Amino acid sequence: EVQLVESGGGLVQPGGSLRLSCAASGFPFGSYVMTWVRQAPGEGLEWVSSIGNKGRSTTYADSVKGRFTISRDNAKRTLYLQMNGLKPEDTAVYYCAKGGKFSYGNRGQGTQVTISS
Repeated sequence: EVQLVESGGGLVQPGGSLRLSCAASGFPFGSYVMTWVRQAPGEGLEWVSSIGNKGRSTTYADSVKGRFTISRDNAKRTLYLQMNGLKPEDTAVYYCAKGGKFSYGNRGQGTQVTISS
């Protein structure tokens, strides 16, 4: 059974930083592209970033480019999202997902990120 467990969310002030983690199990993690998506209150899912199975290729939504960094540790079966320069519009539930930007499927339960002064 695929399991994805996100952690690291919280309440931070604008300009602050957070590092999200996603622990994966139940599938060959190192063989899959992985993705972060988010859902703001009252909005649909928004793709944030994806990373290739070996971690060499990364892509980002324009809204987070230059501020967020996706990475992975295949030995630890963990996906990360380093978020710097956070803005109120980054407030959302963040999910990690198995698969790429246009093909992701399983998602975790999500972790809440709130940016507010």
